[in-house]
Amino acid sequence: MSSDQDHLKETDTEARFEFKKEQKAAFAAEKGLNEETIRVISEDKDEPEWMLERRLRALKQFQKMPMPTDWPGQPDLSEVDVDEIVPYIRPDVEVRGGVDDWRDLPDDIKDTFDKLGIPEAEKNALSGVGAQYESEVVYQNMQERWEEKGVVFMNMDQAVQEHEDIVKEYFMTKCVPPSDNKFAALHGAIWSGGSFVYVPEDTTVDMPVQAYFRMNSEGMGQFEHTLIVAEKGSEVHYIEGCSAPKYSAFNLHSGGVEVFVGEDAHVQYSTVQNWSKNTYNLNTKRAIVEKNGRMEWISGSMGSKATMLYPASILKGRGASDNHITIAFAGEGQNIDTGAKVYHNAPETKSTIESKSISKDGGRTNYRGLVHIANGAKNSSTSVECDALMFDNESTSDTMPYMEINESTVDVAHEATVGKIGDEDVFYLQSRGLDDDDAKQMIVSGFIEPITEELPIEYAVELNRLVELEMEGSLG
Repeated sequence: MSSDQDHLKETDTEARFEFKKEQKAAFAAEKGLNEETIRVISEDKDEPEWMLERRLRALKQFQKMPMPTDWPGQPDLSEVDVDEIVPYIRPDVEVRGGVDDWRDLPDDIKDTFDKLGIPEAEKNALSGVGAQYESEVVYQNMQERWEEKGVVFMNMDQAVQEHEDIVKEYFMTKCVPPSDNKFAALHGAIWSGGSFVYVPEDTTVDMPVQAYFRMNSEGMGQFEHTLIVAEKGSEVHYIEGCSAPKYSAFNLHSGGVEVFVGEDAHVQYSTVQNWSKNTYNLNTKRAIVEKNGRMEWISGSMGSKATMLYPASILKGRGASDNHITIAFAGEGQNIDTGAKVYHNAPETKSTIESKSISKDGGRTNYRGLVHIANGAKNSSTSVECDALMFDNESTSDTMPYMEINESTVDVAHEATVGKIGDEDVFYLQSRGLDDDDAKQMIVSGFIEPITEELPIEYAVELNRLVELEMEGSLG
C-alpha cells in the first residue's frame, strides 16, 4: 500500500466531517423566498439582466408547482419549509469568485478544507480543484497545461460573466428546465456557485477535476449548479464531494447538474455525498448524450435525513451509451431514495444500471428507476441490477423499477436481490479471527466493491471509511 493510501486510512474521517465553524458572512439573505430575495441575490452577484429574468421565471414556476407527495414510498418532506431556509450566504472572502492560492483564504475557511483534505488531493492527483463554502466558491484553480489547451474550469458565477454565450445557451434550457420539478424550479430561482467545465473538441483531460461543496451554517440551503460541456471527441472525469455538520435545524441541499456529452465524447461524473442527518438532499441531475457519446454516473449517497436523487441520461444520438453505478446507505431515521433514469431516444443505444443499497437500525433504502425505450430505438439494450443488504428485521429496502418499452427489437434485462447478512457468513469470518463488527464490515466492503473499484483510490478509501462509520453510527 502506498504512503498516500496509508495516510488516508489513518485520517480521522469522523472528525473531518463533523467539525463546525462559527459563521462569518460578508452577506446573508433573510430567511424565505420571494421576488425581493431573488433580486437581492442577483444584484449582489452583478448578474446580467437575462439571468435575473430566468430566476424570476423559475420562482413563479416554483410557487405554482405542488410539493411532491404522491410517489409510492417517498421520503417525508413535510419538514421542508423554504420560508425557514436562509437561501444565500456569501462567505467573508476578499476576492469575489474565489482565490487561486490556498494561502489567500481566511484562516477559518482554509482550516475547513485542510481538514477535508482538499489541498493534498489537488497536489497529488487532480487537474483542477474548486471549493465552495456556503453559497459561493472560495477557491478555484486549474493546471496551466489544461488552460493552454482551452479547457475551462471555473465557478458558475464567474462563467456567467466570462462565458456568457455558452452559459446562456445551455443553462437550464435543454437539460434541466425549471419546469421539470418543484425543486428544479427552486434551484433555478436561487442557485449560487457550482462548477463550469468546458472541454474543447478532441481534448482528453487525463486527470480528474474536483469540486467540493461544504455547508457550514445552521438552517441554510445550498443550491450550487454544475454545467459540463464536453465537445466532440473529448474526455473528462469530474469528481464531486459534499458534506455538512449536524445541527438541530434542518438544512436543504438542492443542487442542479447539467452535462452535455458531444459526439464520440466521454464524461464520467463521480460523487460521494456525506450530508448530516438533518439535511434534505433533493437534487436534479441530467445528461444529454450525442452520437456514440458515453456518460458514466458513479454515486455514493449517505448521511442525509432524506435523499431523493435520480441522475438521468437522455441518449439522443445513435450508439450513445450510459452507465449508472450507485450505492446508498440508510441508518436510523434515514430514508434514502435513489435510482436512475435513462431515455433511449435513438437506435443502438445502450445502458447499464447497477444499484447497491445497505440499511440498518430501521433505516430505509429504495431504488426508484425508469428506463424508457422510444419507438424507433431499434437494437438498443438495457440492463438493470439492484442488490440490497439489510442488517436487521427493522430495516427495509424496496425496488421500484419502471420499464417503458415502445420498440420490439431491443434487449431488456432486470435482476433484483434482497438479503440479510447471514449468521453463517459472520461465523465463518469469526472463525478466521475477526470480531463481529470487523466481520460485518468485511462483508459490506465486498458487497460494494464493484462500485468502489470504479473510483479513484482516494475516493474509494474514503467511501469505504464513511460506510464503516455509518455502520458504527458515528456520523451525523
